[in-house]
Amino acid sequence: MNLNIGRIPFLVCAPFFYNFLTKEGDFPDFLFIDGTPRAHNEALKNNSIDLAPASSITFAKKPELFLLSPKLCTSCHFEVQSVKLFSQKPLLELHHMNIHLTNQSDTSIALLEVLLSCRFNVTPTYIRDRAYDPKQDAARLLIGDQALLETNANHFPYSYDLATLWEEWHHLPFVFGAWIIHKNALSKEKKPILDRFLDAAEENVKSFRRDPQTAIDTWLKKYPIPLPASMIFSYYDSLDYSFTSERKESLELFYSLCNQIGIIPNATKLRFI
Repeated sequence: MNLNIGRIPFLVCAPFFYNFLTKEGDFPDFLFIDGTPRAHNEALKNNSIDLAPASSITFAKKPELFLLSPKLCTSCHFEVQSVKLFSQKPLLELHHMNIHLTNQSDTSIALLEVLLSCRFNVTPTYIRDRAYDPKQDAARLLIGDQALLETNANHFPYSYDLATLWEEWHHLPFVFGAWIIHKNALSKEKKPILDRFLDAAEENVKSFRRDPQTAIDTWLKKYPIPLPASMIFSYYDSLDYSFTSERKESLELFYSLCNQIGIIPNATKLRFI
């Protein structure tokens, strides 16, 4: 019996997974499946994976299918650095302009829509079904390693960190990812494996903080990215993985605003294993 675990090969998820990369023989019943947040969102819905640090909006779209880990999430201190709107124009001038959306995430798209609609009263045209075109698109939303690489390349005159825009508005840290668990993983056969994995993932985050150099070196051997070491280390200074009461409050507020503008049908309450 295997536990099918969605693994996201982005720097943001290294603390959850890095220690498994060199110890897979110690965990023969953990089956890791690599994919983007959006790919794992779909895999969770059809139960081809049991859990993943997926887009937090996924829980709210199908709350009858899922539960959450009460301890782990993907959040930040003020800025996240890896979820950004890159723009040729100031944000308030994007009314009726094209914004090209990432194909890798759902939460970031929902957050951008909430921010532009509810905070800034900006109504752009969202582009989802073609490649980014700098001649047609005034801005683009990028996440994960792509956002970090674009920040380093500095092609755009304006960039906006979505976590910063949220925290300036509501004075709460934003929760981009949550450990979403399909209810089928709570079966008699899988629950003990699930518990072992969540305990190990929590310990991985702690050991990452104790020795980030070793952890990052381990991760980059498997998932290299051409960024300066200084930028990678500063990135982790802004990230936090503890699902605090403040972050739970923030996520429920986000769900309420998503419901308000029609992204989800109900303002869902969080439910945990």
